Amino acid sequence: MNKYELMYILVNSVSDEEKDAMIEKINALITKNGGVVESVDKIGSKKLAYEINKKHDGYYDLVNFTAESSVPATITNTLRITENVLRYIVVAK
Repeated sequence: MNKYELMYILVNSVSDEEKDAMIEKINALITKNGGVVESVDKIGSKKLAYEINKKHDGYYDLVNFTAESSVPATITNTLRITENVLRYIVVAK
C-alpha cells in the first residue's frame, strides 16, 4: 500500500454540517476502497490565491491516507463531479 496526501477546497458558503458531511463522505470513500485514513487536518477558511468560479475564499482540508494505487483515481473521479468542491489534488508521498 502506498501513502497519499489529498488536499481539497470546498465552497466556503456551505454550512458546517455540510462541510462535515463532505469530510465523512471522502473518508468513507477511502475506507470503502480498502484504504486507511491516517489523519485529517481541517485547515479552515482561507483566501484563495486567485478567483475560482467567482469565489474569493474557500475551506481547505488535508487528508493523509494509505491505499492501493487505484484508489486515487476513484477519489479524483468522485471529487470531479462533486458540486461544492472548488479544487482538489492527490499526491503520492
